[in-house]
Amino acid sequence: MVRFRIALLSGLAIAAVGVAMAAPRPEVVASGLENPWGVGFLPDGRFLVTEKSGRIRVVGADGKLGAPVAGLPAIATGGQGGLLDVLVDSAFARNRTFYFCFSEPEAGGSANSTALARAQLSADGSRLEGLKVIFSQRPKVASRHHFGCRIVEAKDGSLFLTLGDRFSRKEDAQKLDNHLGKLVRIAKDGSVPADNPFVGRAGALPEIWSYGHRNGQGAALAPDGKLWMHEHGPQGGDEINIPEAGRNHGWPVITYGENYGGGRIGDGITRKDGLEQPLHYWVPSIAPSGMAFLTSDRYGTGWKGNLFVGSLKFGYLDRIELMDGKVVAEHKLLEDGRARIRDVKQGPDGLLYVLTDESDGKLLRLRPN
Repeated sequence: MVRFRIALLSGLAIAAVGVAMAAPRPEVVASGLENPWGVGFLPDGRFLVTEKSGRIRVVGADGKLGAPVAGLPAIATGGQGGLLDVLVDSAFARNRTFYFCFSEPEAGGSANSTALARAQLSADGSRLEGLKVIFSQRPKVASRHHFGCRIVEAKDGSLFLTLGDRFSRKEDAQKLDNHLGKLVRIAKDGSVPADNPFVGRAGALPEIWSYGHRNGQGAALAPDGKLWMHEHGPQGGDEINIPEAGRNHGWPVITYGENYGGGRIGDGITRKDGLEQPLHYWVPSIAPSGMAFLTSDRYGTGWKGNLFVGSLKFGYLDRIELMDGKVVAEHKLLEDGRARIRDVKQGPDGLLYVLTDESDGKLLRLRPN
């Protein structure tokens, strides 16, 4: 059966034609997780899951929750902060290495910042070994908001990390002498790749890849290997971006959102020469979190290549159809559950896995229906 769908996207009416398919069936893999934030896949079928309150758990293939993994660093919990994303190294089977980002407290102070750590998981899965913080956002700020904190391993083995503007310091997103409102790229040992765009530029931090971001809580590699990310707007204006080296994505100079409660931000403009336009934006905000491209054909060829983004505000998983690199249609999945969707990833089995952000959070597997 052919279905004609009219979607209102970024203020334009776009007609999309597609084959109607039954929505996948959510299957609970694990429950009892306390506000889970990120999920990674271990080679033996188990999962690594972070809980925002400051725990990492190994979840069995049967859904059994392991005891909290020991050996974590000090974590500043509260507000939007805590233990956030996790990434299993592509060579984990050989080196048992994974990465996690978290809100790092200031020693003896009240400020904090996003940090990225590397560690090995012990053979029995009970503790961290060889823990090292390989990146720490500068400066630290007394704030409970906008940590960003999604991690992506690039095809060349470098790591991308999204960094929020910390809410109270949005103007710093336009300055290159700090890490606020930035996307950074580092090597796995924390060193700076020589081909980063601002290496050798006076007054610029060499880790910066792109800037003018607000609060990116989703990032993923597209099938062609390019990095995509999304970020929270203020009141309206959540964005999908393709951040390229050295590009300025405009926050807070340009935005499709407005201040909370109304009123313009800055000059109240949406475009300016030299500043990147988003690939797509949402008004009203959906509060996006988590991001994954589907590269498998487990759900049929009509879904292969689609982009998936969780909505915290409205409690659904957004299936986004793309054509020639543009958004042409959106479809709401899991909206009956009305659970905040925090993360979405494609597993090694080609299926999609979703985390719900609740005090009794769940890891869901989406079964083809």
